[in-house]
Amino acid sequence: MIPLIDTARTRSFPLVNWLLIAANVGIFVFFELGLSDRQLGRLINTYGLVPAALASGGPRAWLTVYTSMFLHSGWLHLLGNMWALFIFGDNVEDRMGSFRYLLFYLVAGTVAGLTQSFVSAGSHVPLIGASGAIAGVLAAYLVLYPGARVLTLILFLILPFFLEIPALFFIIIWFATQFFDGVVSLRGAAAQGGVAYWAHVGGFITGLLVVWLFVRRSPPKYAWPQDRYRTS
Repeated sequence: MIPLIDTARTRSFPLVNWLLIAANVGIFVFFELGLSDRQLGRLINTYGLVPAALASGGPRAWLTVYTSMFLHSGWLHLLGNMWALFIFGDNVEDRMGSFRYLLFYLVAGTVAGLTQSFVSAGSHVPLIGASGAIAGVLAAYLVLYPGARVLTLILFLILPFFLEIPALFFIIIWFATQFFDGVVSLRGAAAQGGVAYWAHVGGFITGLLVVWLFVRRSPPKYAWPQDRYRTS
């Protein structure tokens, strides 16, 4: 299932959400793509989150909890994360405000990285990507917009189908698959690389637990015309 657009409308300009997207895309396009394979490997090992280094390292190792959120392994990894952030992040920022949204994003990403590091303790495989933080954003969206719907592309064999489904259903199905795959990864695959499912689980649960600590009580003071999608 590929989400295309949601029905929830925002009332303010999602400045931080756009800055996060720009930072992730900019680092990948203008920095990572220009590196050789050896240079890229060195970069990921230096600024990616390595669970074994985190357990025994100092402040520099802990800094990778944050730097790893802005590195991606390829175009599909980057575009998948940024597309989800584009669809769901603006609504969450609208309810939290820019500064609180940034803090929320970083908190979810931090716990996501620590969760994966705990599960993969001793692993020397670097963890990179924004998906742990974005999992927290999805959880916040689930709580704040339970009645929203998402226009979704579903590929059946080679035939595309466009369905409008409840965002609640879409996000719960996504989390269930991450949790199931995370349980399967406990058999040993987690130490060999691949998808950091437990980072997704950790970020999502964090988002569920702390979302109301970041939601502002007063509505945005200005309007942003973003009538992106309506249903009749």
